[in-house]
Amino acid sequence: MPRSAPADGPAATPLRAGRPAAPLSGRLAVPGDKSISHRALMFGALAVGTTEITGLLEGEDVLRTAAAMRALGAEVERLGEGRWRVAGRGIGGLAEPADVLDMGNSGTAARLLCGLLAGHPVFAVLTGDASLRRRPMRRVTEPLSATGALFWSREGGRLPLAVRGASDPLPLDYRLPVASAQVKSACLLAGLCAPGTTRVVEPEPTRDHTENMLRHFGATVHVAEAGGGRVIELEGQPELAAAPVRVPGDPSSAAFLVVAALLVPGSRLVVENVGLNPLRAGLFATLREMGAALTVENARTEGGEPVGDLVVEASALRGVEVPPGRAPSMIDEYPVLAVAAAAAEGTTRLRGLAELRVKESDRLAATAALLAANGVRAEIAGDDLVVHGAGGAVPGGGVVATHMDHRIAMSALVMGLAARAPVAVDDARFIETSFPGFAALVNQAAGGGAIGPA
Repeated sequence: MPRSAPADGPAATPLRAGRPAAPLSGRLAVPGDKSISHRALMFGALAVGTTEITGLLEGEDVLRTAAAMRALGAEVERLGEGRWRVAGRGIGGLAEPADVLDMGNSGTAARLLCGLLAGHPVFAVLTGDASLRRRPMRRVTEPLSATGALFWSREGGRLPLAVRGASDPLPLDYRLPVASAQVKSACLLAGLCAPGTTRVVEPEPTRDHTENMLRHFGATVHVAEAGGGRVIELEGQPELAAAPVRVPGDPSSAAFLVVAALLVPGSRLVVENVGLNPLRAGLFATLREMGAALTVENARTEGGEPVGDLVVEASALRGVEVPPGRAPSMIDEYPVLAVAAAAAEGTTRLRGLAELRVKESDRLAATAALLAANGVRAEIAGDDLVVHGAGGAVPGGGVVATHMDHRIAMSALVMGLAARAPVAVDDARFIETSFPGFAALVNQAAGGGAIGPA
């Protein structure tokens, strides 16, 4: 099984990226989609029968979810690279864990698990690494309390968090104050154990992997457009039946290779088998608006999800204004988009980024600091980030504080591939939580050691 450094380990791993000796080229595959991997394990644990999963992301975040499902009574077995088998317990059948559930660095796993536990009459305690323990959970525990579940947490709704699931859970009727796929998914997971219909209204469409997978396992889900958002209704207490899941490549991971190929002169890269769910593809649409040569080959549908091969060539980019309504479809990609904007001609305004303040770090502030450390003019205006492009290679030469955030670390290293001077990060351990082998894959595309020890 892949081994990742413990998130709270004492030794930092600084890395540095510089211009590669040759353009990026070749055909590469990125690890499996993290969002779908988490859900495949959870739904497999809730289904009757044995679910076979291929392409599962084996980063630390997902391995924590696998361990949690074992602790809750499901049989979870690794068969080979990316191949897993889950023998489920059925809806309402999860067992009380004997120990604390440590979710490492994964906010997705922690929040979705709150929903899953809310509908089961068990007591559990969730914790995580230092970064996750700083992230608020009240946004899920407040709506989930309406099921009858009880939650106790540190001040501000932070982990460690204890939950006593409801013996007779009630269905939810909840309108999200802000668009969040994690909160929506937690409510739907809780609704699986409740009689009647659970109804969730989101102000803007967010990634719909949960709805797709619910249908894939046999639940009845109705989705209707409403006032620019969506109404999702789930019929409670279904009998989920085990179903095979093939996990596509993660578009959030592909984003780093795509932006690197756009910025390194002469590059042409094919990233194979990438999930292209339209509610996850906001970055690719934005890059095309900026002038990116980015196309899709071999488009197909697998397991209810659109998939294709991304073909990207080095391009001269121009600044654009990114509307706030696009944020849910690219919320994890803003740091690497900011790197692309830094190399573009003109000014790029990224609007409506309040959600970035409650990611693994204050990702909005961390992104602005990443740019400033490397000679790029940028400012935060309310919930917007304004980036003044360098019209070519950015100065670089900075050392970026990652704040235990894997996406900040990878974005900074991508910048270093195209900057005039190398870019270093203070700690890259956390990259393994979501993109195992990132540096090795970039070096493979570059034909040499573009990323190495600082």
